[in-house]
Amino acid sequence: MSQEGATEQSDRKKYEFRRVIEELKEFEGSGTQLVTIYVPEDRQVSDVVAHVTQEHSEAANIKSKQTRTNVQDALTSIKDRLRYYDTYPPENGMVLFSGAVNSGGGQTEMITRTLESPPQPVESFRYHCDSDFLTEPLEHMLADQGLYGLIVLDRREANVGWLRGKRVEPVKSASSLVPGKQRKGGQSAQRFARLRLEAIDNFYQEVAGMANDLFVPERHDLEGVLVGGPSPTKDEFLDGDYLHHELQDKVLGKFDVAYTDESGLRDLVDNAEDALADAEVMKDKREMEEFFEELNAGERATYGFAQTRRNLMMGAVDRLLISEDLRAEAITFDCPECANTDYEMIDQRASIPDHTCSDCGADVLASDEDREDAIDHLIELAEQRGTETKFISTDFEKGDQLLNAFGGVAGILRYSTGI
Repeated sequence: MSQEGATEQSDRKKYEFRRVIEELKEFEGSGTQLVTIYVPEDRQVSDVVAHVTQEHSEAANIKSKQTRTNVQDALTSIKDRLRYYDTYPPENGMVLFSGAVNSGGGQTEMITRTLESPPQPVESFRYHCDSDFLTEPLEHMLADQGLYGLIVLDRREANVGWLRGKRVEPVKSASSLVPGKQRKGGQSAQRFARLRLEAIDNFYQEVAGMANDLFVPERHDLEGVLVGGPSPTKDEFLDGDYLHHELQDKVLGKFDVAYTDESGLRDLVDNAEDALADAEVMKDKREMEEFFEELNAGERATYGFAQTRRNLMMGAVDRLLISEDLRAEAITFDCPECANTDYEMIDQRASIPDHTCSDCGADVLASDEDREDAIDHLIELAEQRGTETKFISTDFEKGDQLLNAFGGVAGILRYSTGI
C-alpha cells in the first residue's frame, strides 16, 4: 500500500475510533458496573480469560444485587467475545467495553464494544470497573501526531502554545509592563531608557519561563519550536538566549507575525509553511487551498452532501474532503410513486425531515432504518470509485469554512461535470 493509501486508512480508522469513543463517553451506569479492559498485544488471551473469570468470581461479593448481576453479565459478555481470538490479541492490542447502561425511564441496556488494533499500542493490561467507561487512554492514542512549540511576542504581550498534529492549542499568555518609548515626567532620558531595557529583559525572561515550563518536559517528543513577532522583538528574544538551551537547539525559525494574541499563534503556523512542510496541518491547508482555487477560478470543485455525492456516483471526484468535526447521518428516501431514490444529510440524532421526491414531487417518508452514518456512506462510495478521502481539521480558517460554510463535505474533481 502506498504512503497516501496508508494515511487514508489511518485517518478513516481514527474517525471510526473517535465515533465509538464519543458514543462510549455518553454511556452511564447506575453504579460501578461498566467494565473496561485494555489488553496489550503480547498478553495471551488465555491470561485475560483467567483474569475475567477471577473478577466474575469476586463480583459475587458485591452487596447490591443489581450491581452484582450487571457486573457479572458484563464479564460474561467479555468472556464470550474473547473466544473469537486465538493465542494473542490483534496488532497493537485491543480494548473491551461492556456493561448495563442507562437507557432512560429507569431502564438499562447491556452493551458490549470491542476496539481492535488502536493507532498506538496498548502499553499495559488494565482492568477498570466504574460508572463510566475508561476512554482516556484511547483518546490519548488518537491525539494528532507531530508536536511543535509556538511562541509569539512583542513588547506588549506574548502567547505560548502547541501545534499538536493539526490543532493549534493556546496555553499560556502574558502582558508586559514595558513603558512606551516616550520619556515620562522629569526622569532623565538615560534613566528612563535603562528602566525600559530592564522591563524588556524581565518580560523576555517571563516569556521564556512560560515556554520552558511548557516545552522542556516534552522536549524528547518536540519536533521543533517556532517563534513569531515583529522585528526586532523576536530577534532580541532569540539572540538573548532566554530559552532553555535544549529548546534553542530546536528553534526551526523566526517569522514575522502582526498579532501576538491567540490568533497570532495561528498566523505563526501559516507563515512557517516551509518549515512545517511535512506537518499534518500543512497537508490540510494545501488541500483546502487547491479546493478554493478550483472554486474561484476553475470548474473542478464540488461541495455539499447532495452535489458531492452525485459527483462521487459519476466517478468524477479525485479527492473527497470531509471535516474532521462533521457528525451527520444520511437518510435514504425511496419514492413509492416513481422508484426514485434521494439522499439527505442531517445532524446526528436529528428528526427525519419531510421530503419531496426530486423527480415526481411526491411526499416521501423514511424511517430510522433508512438512516446511516453519512461519512461511512460517502467513504464507501469513494472506495468503490478509487477516490481518495481526506479528513480536514477545523483548526484553521479554510478548514473551519469547510465545516460551517460548505456543510463539512467537498471534493476536488477529476474533470468538470457541470453539477
